[in-house]
Amino acid sequence: MSIIILIAAVSILIAGGFLVAFLWGVKDGQFDDDFAPPNRILFDDTIKTKIKK
Repeated sequence: MSIIILIAAVSILIAGGFLVAFLWGVKDGQFDDDFAPPNRILFDDTIKTKIKK
């Protein structure tokens, strides 16, 4: 029974570590997209179809 408590504690510590790493990356701007917003205006989002006559 004590192994289940140990495994649960270790998994909570690992999950907490991943949460800290994620929050640290967000704070540092790791997930900011500096490339796409200025270039998004250059490309059409609509699909152009050819009209057959």
